[in-house]
Formats: sequence, C-alpha cells, structure tokens
Amino acid sequence: MTIEELIDRWGDDILRLCLVYLGDRQLAEDAFQETFVKAWKAMDGFRGQSSPRTWLSAIAVNTCRDMLRSGWLRMYRRSQPIENLLHLAAPETDAAQSPVRAAVLRLPGMYREVIVLYYDREMKIGEIAQCLRLSPNTVSTRLRRARHMLKNELKGEIDE
Repeated sequence: MTIEELIDRWGDDILRLCLVYLGDRQLAEDAFQETFVKAWKAMDGFRGQSSPRTWLSAIAVNTCRDMLRSGWLRMYRRSQPIENLLHLAAPETDAAQSPVRAAVLRLPGMYREVIVLYYDREMKIGEIAQCLRLSPNTVSTRLRRARHMLKNELKGEIDE
C-alpha cells in the first residue's frame, strides 16, 4: 500500500483522531501531517502484524502525545476554555455542543484516548492495546473507569 492510498483510506479518521486528542484544528493538522510523514518513513518497516489502520492510529496517538508534552503547548492549552474546543471534535451541528462530547474532552488523557479509540474509531480492545502498547486488561480497565467517570459527570447534567 502506498502513502497516498493510506491517506485516501484513513486520512479523515486520523485527522479526526488528532482533533479530538489535541482539541485544536491547526495542531491537529500538524499532527496529521507529522503522522503521515512518520508513516512514509517507516513504511518499509511495517510488518503487517497489525492492520494499517491500527498502525496509523498508533503513530497518530504517539505524535499527539509528543505534541502535548511540549512546554509551549501545555501553556497554550491552559489558556483555552473547554467551550472553545467543543466545535473542533465534531462537524458543526448540535452534536458539537453535546454534554457527552464536552465530558469526553474533560477526561484525563489516558481515559479520553481509550474512549475515542473505542467509540469514535470503533476499534476493538485488542487493537487499542496494540495501538497504545498496553495490555488488553489495562485497556479494559481504563475503558471501564472512563465510562464510570462519564456516567458520574453526566448524571448531574441529565438530572437538571
């Protein structure tokens, strides 16, 4: 498979993953480009032990993590209220303002990433484990805890 075929097939999914992960359109586009540059450079080393989708998702997640670790980005993200990030995670519809999306964006990173990969990317627990280099049990635990956090947070919003 060529890099062009990978971009055509999974480019939109990778960009969306980066958007949800980073919460900023320009940063997500940078991460998207960096992901495919890294994939292109590593194409010869891809052994097919996972699907190309899982492989690209792993590269994208690691690229986003690296970007989030940068000192400048941490300062920038602190200055952005969560409401400003909601429109980035979904197309411009009423769903973009959903309490569920806002609650997912407020989750700590390790829980947000499993929720996004499981529900948004529709990856199986084994694929997520491969992508994040975790055991399937760890992914299951994080997914369960994230669901619990979301349930508790959304309970108050639904009752209102």
